[in-house]
Amino acid sequence: MSEEKSDLASTASNPKEINHLDSDDDLKFRLQTVKAGEKRLTETERMRVRNAAYAAATANGQLEKWSKESIHLYFACFTSFLCACANGYDGSLFSGLSPMPYYQSAFQSGIVGNKVSLIFSMYTVGSLIGAFSAGPIADRFGRRVGMFVGGVVIILGMIIVSSAHHINQLIGGRFVLGWGISIMTVAAPSYCLEISPPHWRGKMVGVYNNGWFGGSVPAAAITFGCLYIKSNWSWRIPMIFQGVPAAFVLVFVWFIPESPRWLMQNGRKEEALAFLVKYHGNNDRKSPLVKLEWEEFQEKIELDGSDKRWWDYRALFMTKNARWRFVMVLMISIFGQFSGNGLGYFNNVIYGQLGYNTPSIQLALNLAASCGSAVVGLTAASLSDRMPRVKVLTFGTLVCAALLAINAGCNTKWASTPLDASGNPIDPPLAIARLGLAAYFLFGFVFTFAYTPLQGVYPVENLENTARAKGMALSGVIVSLIGFINTYAGPIALANIKNNYTWVFVGWDLIEASLWWFCGVETVGRTVEELDEIYNTPYPPFASRKFNATLAVTKDGHVDGLVEEDS
Repeated sequence: MSEEKSDLASTASNPKEINHLDSDDDLKFRLQTVKAGEKRLTETERMRVRNAAYAAATANGQLEKWSKESIHLYFACFTSFLCACANGYDGSLFSGLSPMPYYQSAFQSGIVGNKVSLIFSMYTVGSLIGAFSAGPIADRFGRRVGMFVGGVVIILGMIIVSSAHHINQLIGGRFVLGWGISIMTVAAPSYCLEISPPHWRGKMVGVYNNGWFGGSVPAAAITFGCLYIKSNWSWRIPMIFQGVPAAFVLVFVWFIPESPRWLMQNGRKEEALAFLVKYHGNNDRKSPLVKLEWEEFQEKIELDGSDKRWWDYRALFMTKNARWRFVMVLMISIFGQFSGNGLGYFNNVIYGQLGYNTPSIQLALNLAASCGSAVVGLTAASLSDRMPRVKVLTFGTLVCAALLAINAGCNTKWASTPLDASGNPIDPPLAIARLGLAAYFLFGFVFTFAYTPLQGVYPVENLENTARAKGMALSGVIVSLIGFINTYAGPIALANIKNNYTWVFVGWDLIEASLWWFCGVETVGRTVEELDEIYNTPYPPFASRKFNATLAVTKDGHVDGLVEEDS
C-alpha cells in the first residue's frame, strides 16, 4: 500500500469550480476540475464540513452495518459495555440497600452521617489508588488484559462484601471493588474508542458509557425485589450480582480483537493494518477510510514514547497541545461528577425530603429513574455523532441548574410545612412535592442526555494515542476524588444543611456552563488523529468550531467533490 498522503483539498482555490473525487489503485485521492455550469451539479447538494478528507473518506467508504465483521465489532464494544455495567451497578446498589431493614440490622449504618460516608466513599478511595496501576497495565499488556485484570479484582471484592459479617469487612470489600473498577474503566473506554470507525465513534463509545444504566437498572430492580426477603439474603443477593458483568468480561475478552492503535504503538503494524482492512474497510484494502486512517496511524502513533515507561506522565503536560487536551479531560471528569448528579447516591434522602418516606416507594422511584435515564442515555448516544459536543454540554448544564433550583425551592417550601405531635405534616402541599420530584427526575434525564454518552467519548477522543491510557488513569483519579467528595461529604451535608446542599450545585452548574462555552473544544467531524491540528492552533476552542470546507454531496450520500475550502 502506498504511503502517500491524500491531498483532498489542495487544489480548491476557485469557489465556482467543483472538484470531483475519485481514487486510483493505490488509494491516492485525485482531483478533477468540473465547471460549475455543468448539468451534473444540479444533482448535488452542498454540505459544510470541518474536515474535507474525513468527510469524504467516511461518506465514500461506508461500512456494511450487519456484516460479519461489524457484528463482531459490536460484540467487542458490548464487552467494554459490560465494564461500565459493573460500575453502574454499584452506583445504584447502596442507595437501594440503605433503607433495607436487614441491611441496617447487620451494619447499623443509618442513612446519613459518618458511617454511610465511610461505606460509600471507600469505593472511591479504592478507585483513586487503583487508577495508578490501571494505565501501566493497559499500556504494557493491552486493553483486553486491562479489562480482564479489573474483572478478577471486582469478583474478589464481590466475594468479600457479599460474605461480610461486620462493617469493617464491608468497608474493606468496597475498597477492593473500587480498585478493580478503576482498572477496568481505564482499559474499556480506551479500547472501545480505538476499535471504533471514526464516524461511529460517538455512538459506540456513547453506548459504552450507557453501560452505567446497564448496571444501575438491574441493581435497582434486584434491590426492590429482594426487599421482601426476610433474612440477610435480602442484601447479600444484590451484592453477589455485582460480580455478574465482570464474570462475562473474563470470558468474552478472549474472543475480541486487540486495539489496532495499541498494536501499532507496540510495533505490530501488520496486525493493526489487518484490523483496519477487516473492520473499517469491509475487507477492502482500497477503502478510502482505511487509506486515511492508515496514513494517520503512521504519522501520529509513536513506537517509542513515555507510554513505555510506567512512571512517566510527562506526555500529558509537556506541550501546549498536550496541556489543552488534558484541560478537556479535566473538565469532563470534574463536571461529569459534580453537576448535582452525585445526589443520586442519596436518592432516598432526596425523596424523603419531599415526603416519600417508605422503603418500597423509594425503591420504586429509584427503579423508575434508572429506567427513564437508560432510555434517555441510549437516545443521546444514538445522536452523539451528529450533535456538537460543546453546545450539548453548555445548554444541558444550564438546564440542569434551572431544574435543580426548582427542586431546591420545592424542598424548602415542603420543609416549612408545620408538623403535628406525631411528626406528620399538617395540610401538606402535595403539589409542591410532586413538582419537586418531577424537577429532580427531569434533572436526571437532562444530565444523562448531556453528559452520560460524552463522559465516555470526550476524554478518550481528546487524549493523544500514546497518552490515552495514562490520561484515562488520571481522569479516573479526578473522578474518584470528586466521587469521594460526593460520597463522603454528601451524607454529612444532607444531615446538617439538608436541602440547601442542592443550591451549591445550582451555582456551580452556571460556572460549568460558562467554562464549556468559552473553553470547550469541539471534536465532532474529525478523526482522533486530526485533532492534533486543532490543538496546535493559538486558541483550540474557537478553531475547533469552524467549518473549513464545502463539499458537494449526491442524493445517495456520496461525496462528489470539494466546492470550496476556507483559508
